[in-house]
Amino acid sequence: MNKNTVLGWATLIMIIVGLGLIGLGAFKYEDVAGWGFATVGIGFFAIAWVFDALKGRV
Repeated sequence: MNKNTVLGWATLIMIIVGLGLIGLGAFKYEDVAGWGFATVGIGFFAIAWVFDALKGRV
């Protein structure tokens, strides 16, 4: 596996984890903790976006 493949897998995993965290925040924890889970999920999306932007440049 080269660097671009690793970044692609990392992007996919980060998106899946981000969706899971947003899902937990929306459906399981409906109090203040849900806002925290959803915020961290959005942060995972931001990091996945950076990983996707780095593909081909590293």
